[in-house]
Amino acid sequence: MINEFPQALTIAGSDSGGGAGMQADIKTMQMRHVFATNVVIAITAQNTLGVQDAMPLPAKIIDAQFDSLAEDFKIKACKTGMLADSTRVECVVKNLKKYDFGPLVVDPVMVAKGGAQLLADEAIETIIKDLLPLATLITPNIPEAERLTGIRIQTEADMIEAAKAIQALGAKNVLIKGGHLEASQARDYTLLEDGSDFWMSGPRFETVRTHGTGDTISSAIVSELAKGANLKSAILTGKSYVTATIRDTIQVGHGHGPLNHWAV
Repeated sequence: MINEFPQALTIAGSDSGGGAGMQADIKTMQMRHVFATNVVIAITAQNTLGVQDAMPLPAKIIDAQFDSLAEDFKIKACKTGMLADSTRVECVVKNLKKYDFGPLVVDPVMVAKGGAQLLADEAIETIIKDLLPLATLITPNIPEAERLTGIRIQTEADMIEAAKAIQALGAKNVLIKGGHLEASQARDYTLLEDGSDFWMSGPRFETVRTHGTGDTISSAIVSELAKGANLKSAILTGKSYVTATIRDTIQVGHGHGPLNHWAV
């Protein structure tokens, strides 16, 4: 029975403030009853007020982390978050081709909630060219979808157009998170590989406690995939979970506060 317990992997940056990055991923996986492993790509000094500093790790130690996990664990699903720059993206791609860690969810983290850039501009093309073709699902928010496609997204029709454009770039399945649109509800759009699609709606809460929402929904999806759920079911569960983490707020920090990962 060794290694039969569902295990997942986050490949991301560390958030010293604990609200986003791999800390949010690990908390989410734990709450979804999945054992969490991690590959650290970069270290950030940040809190709810912003990112004060960041440093990517050398490729050598990133490779070593992948090697260590592959030697001992049976990882059923994985995700990427902050990848810093094209050097780190290429390193991650190399290792994902080397090891089978199950379905891959790409959360194309580009900018922190406070506005700090977490992905170098030159790395966007590397993600499109090398990482997207490996992805089972990509989960951009609206600004990220705009950067990936060059499409200005102001309506739900624009979200559909952008999802089709991202799928044309090589991503099998696309979830565009609609939280940045001005609307009474938070509406997300998913385009699946077979051509089917669906919308998800949730209440919009008046709160600044939304740090780590993208990390959290992608980690919830990965957790469900690691447990054997199909992709649509995993996405629906992820939406439900992240809505609860925003709704049942906790008061931590003086800026863009963290979600409540204890929420159910």
